[in-house]
Amino acid sequence: MAMFPVPDIDIDLSHHRILVTNDDGIHSEGIDILEEAARRLSDDVWVVAPEFEQSGAGHSLTLSEPLRYRQYGDNHYAVRGTPTDCVVVAMSHVLADHRPTLLLSGVNRGSNLGEDVTYSGTVAAAMEGTLLGIPSIAFSQVFAPPQDGEMIIDWTSARTAVEPMVRWLMSFKWDADALMNVNFPDHRMGAIEGVDVTIQGRRDLSDILLEERMDTRGQPYYWIGYRRGLEEPKSKTDLKAVRERTISVTPLHLDLTHSETRKAMIESLEGPASGE
Repeated sequence: MAMFPVPDIDIDLSHHRILVTNDDGIHSEGIDILEEAARRLSDDVWVVAPEFEQSGAGHSLTLSEPLRYRQYGDNHYAVRGTPTDCVVVAMSHVLADHRPTLLLSGVNRGSNLGEDVTYSGTVAAAMEGTLLGIPSIAFSQVFAPPQDGEMIIDWTSARTAVEPMVRWLMSFKWDADALMNVNFPDHRMGAIEGVDVTIQGRRDLSDILLEERMDTRGQPYYWIGYRRGLEEPKSKTDLKAVRERTISVTPLHLDLTHSETRKAMIESLEGPASGE
């Protein structure tokens, strides 16, 4: 485990054209933090992000209606669509003449741990960047549940660690189908202990919530979510890392094939001698 902050890697990223995006929207505090860090790495930074919050959008594309975008000052574009839409618009239109060479997504307001990666627009933007051949990193800031009805997010970990994390991660050669998912623990829990390279954890989702309410016309509507359990997460997982006040870095892979099951199925059809 490397102690916090991340190892100070002397790597020059000034030649990179950096695309910054997120799922919380172009006006979110987290994307401002990420852009500030990106501009310390390179002068060539572009922000293409959703015009409105797209949390939980996953890896979705807008297919049934047209995409629209507008410019907000120099190098800032808001897309009326999903995080994946933003990456596609950036790559195919806004920056088509000179494509970005690094994609940073976030900093998400809240964790993207365990099964969150299947719902997360933040992670999905990094997935899309990876599919398009760009090294991509997703960043998220964990925060504690609200106390006395007040939501407080301490961005200290993200503000301090994004820049050295990018330098450290970019010092490695990644697999072409890999992306990085980084989660910063809540700094209010205490001093950050270090960095863990983790595996994707899994929560107990048995307590999913579907809260019914009534509108002013007496018609029902619903809020969907789930209660975060307090079960002890397994060792080496992203869930365990942030619980222990360490920054979690999980290399994710686009290939979702389960090789062992596939092998067993082939052997069932053709016999063990024909298995791969």
